[in-house]
Amino acid sequence: MPGKKSPYGLFAGGKLKRKRQKFRWNDVTYKRKMLGLVEKYDPLEGAPMARGIVLEKVGVEARKPNAAVRKCVRVQLVKNGKVVTAFVPLDGSLNYINEHDEVVIERIGGPEGRSLGDIPGVRFKVIKVNGVSLWAIWRGKKQKPTR
Repeated sequence: MPGKKSPYGLFAGGKLKRKRQKFRWNDVTYKRKMLGLVEKYDPLEGAPMARGIVLEKVGVEARKPNAAVRKCVRVQLVKNGKVVTAFVPLDGSLNYINEHDEVVIERIGGPEGRSLGDIPGVRFKVIKVNGVSLWAIWRGKKQKPTR
């Protein structure tokens, strides 16, 4: 059969298998997984959460069509010294975070490990401050320990 792309016949299995493996590399998720790109370029090095020290508070402008200043903090990770920007969720909770506080950050949950929603370049969010849940402090259930 002229023009047929795939081999066929009784002994074509090996060739078909090699061909399938070759073309799997066109799939983005397969390629990223095989090359280990997530662990390679991830500040958290594959971990679900990481501790860090707050360097400064920053406001990040939201993407169009929204007009807002999203409250974020610059955090230096304890494990490798890398500096990342982390979003501070909940209304007014930036007031509970000071410079040199120890925070725990986690991924914000955007597509393929990228930023979420209208916050450009921010891939992490703060969940704990000085070992206490930010949500508990915000609700008034716990006090933030002072160091």
